[in-house]
Amino acid sequence: MATIKEIIPIANQIIKDYDLCDSCLGRLFSKQMNLSSNKLLGKKLKTSVRQSSKKCFICNNLLDNLTPYLKLMLDASSKYDFSSMVVGALIKPSIIDRDDYIRSKYKLRGIDSVKTGITKELGKQFTKKIKKTVDFLNPDLTFTINFKDESCQLRSKPILLHGRYTKSERGLPQKQKPCVNCSGKGCRSCNFHGISEYDSVEGKISEFLFNTFGGTTAKFTWVGGEDKSSLVLGSGRPFFVKIQNPVKRNLSMPRKISSDSIIVHNCKIISDPPKTPIKFNSSIELKISTENEIQSATMKNLQILLSEPIVVYEKSGKRSEKCISDLKYKKTSKNSFTLFIKADGGLPVKRFVDGDDVSPGIRQIINDKCMCITFDFLEIDLK
Repeated sequence: MATIKEIIPIANQIIKDYDLCDSCLGRLFSKQMNLSSNKLLGKKLKTSVRQSSKKCFICNNLLDNLTPYLKLMLDASSKYDFSSMVVGALIKPSIIDRDDYIRSKYKLRGIDSVKTGITKELGKQFTKKIKKTVDFLNPDLTFTINFKDESCQLRSKPILLHGRYTKSERGLPQKQKPCVNCSGKGCRSCNFHGISEYDSVEGKISEFLFNTFGGTTAKFTWVGGEDKSSLVLGSGRPFFVKIQNPVKRNLSMPRKISSDSIIVHNCKIISDPPKTPIKFNSSIELKISTENEIQSATMKNLQILLSEPIVVYEKSGKRSEKCISDLKYKKTSKNSFTLFIKADGGLPVKRFVDGDDVSPGIRQIINDKCMCITFDFLEIDLK
């Protein structure tokens, strides 16, 4: 660690050649001396060499005039919930060039750049005003101050929520169509939400979350899916959703949130997303019709589904195996029946009933043309 006596000769030479503000002068030596205040060190060095600066050669006295930028930060963040923040900056290349020139000319290594000096000072003054902390790794708010056009951009750390939903009426799709103007990226036309309508499960949940937390887009991770005409009953289908740029982040949620036929249950903020694909079982009720009259002896053949895996073939050439752990059936007319199954998550239900690329499937076992009229989810259990 250097002493002030050791750095005075070079500081004296720099001030003799160039006018520097207290902050820029102190920054050139504060790390060597393990000091936190560039400005105080700069003032002390100038006292030692009996010099005072006029216009700073490096920053043009920008570091002495940060008040307008602090006001920009305070105004931009006034509506946000946050406890930590960090500041970034876009500054004129000429300032960086002059700083590089001084550091190179006097062979000053291992010191903060002028950009770092500016952002550190802004962070220090801002947190002092509003009693928050600086967090370089995972801040709630990230400010970017543009010193070229004197603007302030703000980015809020996403929040992640987990909950379940039930759906008690048919006709509502699970996923929302993206905004046609921006293909889901977010634009002025859709208020930067990526969706412009709220006529799906995703839309209904998103609408509530935007009204509650603010934010721009909501990205869902679904634990399985259902048809537009399917019901989701029992304790509901689990989902995860990440809200980008939320305004509020410290809210307690009601145990039930209702929006028409959709009820969201136990939606809570969580800290981490699932790290691996989620495995689950679905208890499903299928209503199936057949072209010809169903024979009782043929129905008994459905029991084979309990003893061997179901192979699902995809167009890409991939194949996967699903198992059914429980099965019941009930004939409801001469050419229709209801089937209850408990199956591994991800079984393509309609293809399982009427397709050739799921084996063994219902059509193959009954040896008749079959159609899945409806399929409803009675329960979804996480493994």
